[in-house]
Amino acid sequence: MKRILFPAAALATAFACAPAAAQTVLTLSTWVPPTHALSMAQVEWCELVAKNANGKIRCNVLPRAVAAPPGTLDAVRNGLADVSFTVHGYTPGRFVVTQLAEFPFLGDSAEVMSVAFNKVASRHPAFADEHKGIKVLAYFTHGPGIVFNTKRPVTRMEDLQGLKWRVGGGMVNEIAKTLDMNVTLKPAPESYELLTGGVMDGTLFPAESIESFRIDKVIKHATTFPGGLYNTSFVFMMNQDKYNKLSADEKKAVDAASGEVAARIIGRHWDKVDRRAFGLMQANNVQVVKADAKFVADIKKRTSALEEKWAKDAQAKGLKDPAKVLAEFRSEIEKASK
Repeated sequence: MKRILFPAAALATAFACAPAAAQTVLTLSTWVPPTHALSMAQVEWCELVAKNANGKIRCNVLPRAVAAPPGTLDAVRNGLADVSFTVHGYTPGRFVVTQLAEFPFLGDSAEVMSVAFNKVASRHPAFADEHKGIKVLAYFTHGPGIVFNTKRPVTRMEDLQGLKWRVGGGMVNEIAKTLDMNVTLKPAPESYELLTGGVMDGTLFPAESIESFRIDKVIKHATTFPGGLYNTSFVFMMNQDKYNKLSADEKKAVDAASGEVAARIIGRHWDKVDRRAFGLMQANNVQVVKADAKFVADIKKRTSALEEKWAKDAQAKGLKDPAKVLAEFRSEIEKASK
């Protein structure tokens, strides 16, 4: 895939994270546009770290991504960048326990979901075990997953068949397979070319992505679901050696901006763009429909076995009592939604 180049204005924003005399520089890599919610959230995180460190830490957003999305975790682990994020599902089979956050109908807010996900994942060592070699800054998710396509309204199970769909991998791939969808795993930044070229007919995305990946004028139809058809788990991460070399005060500055704080920052940015995206859909005459009770019930019937399979796989990866952990996650979402 093509790497993303950053304009001078974006770099100026990054350098504004702290005074030029800062002693420690953190290099940031992002594989989405500089105006994307994730890039903006990284900059806000940097500003908070700089404030916490009294100007002793500053951030530098690299002019291009150091790796394609699937290789980002290894790039951070190997020190090509100090800080970045990735989608767990972009490397199939590598992450299992994090699929906890990817099931259908979990929640309607990225902030709520991200805070709940980070809380639960931080309590159970099996999540950290899947991220050995990197410093986890936060676990997070995007907003509720929506079905977008260029061909026809999707109002029932049968409408999903006969079209070619881009998905990001992870649990969404399994969900799509149980719904008999013809899916191909591709990173999000490739969506515009895939859709405009006719290689794909549709994509599964949160609302935000139609703006971030410039498909708001390409798609014609959208179907929303209560709690989302799916979600996607991410990790916000730091090179472990870089973190280890920070002074005690610098570590405190990073830690204070991470965990639930970072999850909330990222989720809040995502929710803001999700809301704006529905205005773009209206402006571009995208036909938006809400899945009715029968459509939702049919999907639940098809996908119910996925939780049982995940529980077995997660237990094999060291997560104790996965069903209980999933119930704990749902409870955290409910509490945070009130």
